[in-house]
Amino acid sequence: MTDKQIDVPEPADGSSRPGVGRAGRLLQGWSANLVQMALGLSQQLLLIPAFLHVWTGDTLAAWLAIYAAGSLVVVADAGLQLRAINRFLAFNACADCDGRTANFYSALLRIYFVIIAVLGVLLCAAVALARPSNVLGFQATPTFDAAMLVMILGMLLTLPANLVSGLYRVRGRYGRTVWLQNAALLLGQIAQLGALALFGSLLAVAIAFVSTQLLFAFLLTAFDAPRLFPFLRRRGKPPFVPPSLRWSVGQFGRAVPFAVANITELALVNVPVLLVSALVTNRVAVAQWGLTRVIASLVRGLCLQAALPLAAELGHDHAIGDKDRLRRLYAHGSVFVTGLACVIVAGLLPFWPDFFALWTHGSIPYDAPLTVTLLLGSAVVAPSLLALVFANHSNRGDLLIRAKGLQLVVFLALSFVLIPRLGPLGAALAVVASDVLVQFGLLALMVMRQTLHHPGRHVAFLIVMAVGIVVSGWLIGQAIILLVPGSGLLHFLVECAIWLVAVGGLASPLLSKALRERLRALIPA
Repeated sequence: MTDKQIDVPEPADGSSRPGVGRAGRLLQGWSANLVQMALGLSQQLLLIPAFLHVWTGDTLAAWLAIYAAGSLVVVADAGLQLRAINRFLAFNACADCDGRTANFYSALLRIYFVIIAVLGVLLCAAVALARPSNVLGFQATPTFDAAMLVMILGMLLTLPANLVSGLYRVRGRYGRTVWLQNAALLLGQIAQLGALALFGSLLAVAIAFVSTQLLFAFLLTAFDAPRLFPFLRRRGKPPFVPPSLRWSVGQFGRAVPFAVANITELALVNVPVLLVSALVTNRVAVAQWGLTRVIASLVRGLCLQAALPLAAELGHDHAIGDKDRLRRLYAHGSVFVTGLACVIVAGLLPFWPDFFALWTHGSIPYDAPLTVTLLLGSAVVAPSLLALVFANHSNRGDLLIRAKGLQLVVFLALSFVLIPRLGPLGAALAVVASDVLVQFGLLALMVMRQTLHHPGRHVAFLIVMAVGIVVSGWLIGQAIILLVPGSGLLHFLVECAIWLVAVGGLASPLLSKALRERLRALIPA
């Protein structure tokens, strides 16, 4: 095994990648991600009323903690997926691309199996020595410990799917793996509702969620990938030589920057739920934080999902050295991701209180400062998310480990200072401050300086656009609230429909291709 490359010519337009062109790949990726986000909304928003119909607020808080812990298991990947993606991208400019890809894939897959075995044993020992219910304050919740173990161990077994997903992304098949995962998510939600109705326990719901994820990982790794990429079967090739221990350990060393970046990003989404659970004694406040954090996490997740197909294309351009195409796509993609976040935030700010009351049946109080802090923070951080995923796909290990490592330290320090004093609002301030100071102030600005000719003008353009969108959308929402008084589900749907019509009317000139081209020409690159 070696990292040495043999350069070969590559078409500048990326035509060597099979399938449709760049626009088609982006549309396929975005459509798959849009459905995935809708399923994420269904999991974290629409299922909540069903859970509250059967469970108490304390049990719901326990489920949110279990779900967050399961989401954190991806840190066990240790950055290997992004390490593999960068190697697969580099192989695109190598002789015998398929052969080198197959060798690297097989070697890394074995490492994943070792990770699962080692961490699985350690997990069972840790649960036996320190019960999660005692650590997180859910001693009175039945089956909490068993559900936590099932969730974490089950998600650990899905890790090899990360490697397969990385290969799909590099080979222009990003949308395919997301669609398969969407099917698993949909089946999982149906299974959760069935388990809730039949058994009503945390353990049953956790098993229902995990089982479909395991099925997806198995089918993707064992059947779909070898069928789609026959070179992975290695038929007619020399026998595979297992990687040496030194090479295997070296992969972890090269993956450390990506691991730090992933751990920090996941910490900003999931660790606050666990910290608030451990540091705040008021269980209602814990549920309030978890539910309010859901919408901010979904805004952030939507921006990341919009950025990921762009990152695969940007990484390809970076690997083959097509700087002009890279610069244009980055500038346009940055505006797209930022505009998307701002439109969503502009719609959520005026109408979220009504939805929150309907969503929780009025059983959990609404916290306006907490909501505004999280939503505005989601809009501010949006430009840096494209910079983050591009850094992950362009092998900027030094920048990632400096920026994301510092962000993790800042976030944890602020959390332990602010949460005991301010409760959930302290967690929100810790998240937003670490985003603004480090991820945007350091990582995003550095990537823009290295990629764009006019980074300062680009940032100014983004700020003006963001302020205009958020303020306009919020004012339209406030006007609708004043002009259409009332309450209830029907009133809420009418308000949202009027807002969408008004915003759609303002944006309708963008249907003109000529206008879109003129606006794209104004974006500083």
